[in-house]
Amino acid sequence: MPPKKKNADETDFDESLRRLEKIVEQMEQGDIPLEESLKLYEEGIALSKACAQKLHQAELTIKRLGKDLEGNLKLFEEDRE
Repeated sequence: MPPKKKNADETDFDESLRRLEKIVEQMEQGDIPLEESLKLYEEGIALSKACAQKLHQAELTIKRLGKDLEGNLKLFEEDRE
């Protein structure tokens, strides 16, 4: 079976997370100038917020997922009783 293709959101999340990890590594080394550290910190905060938002959206989707009687996954409507 061929590997499942990632959608744009997954790719963006994965790329953002990898970039965030690189920023953390650079900053942990402690040998970069203050101005560059501030730029990296600012970028890291933005990436962190974007990743958190994507994870939150994924969590909401998972909470709405369920299985029908045949065992197929489906989204439940918000107003379902």
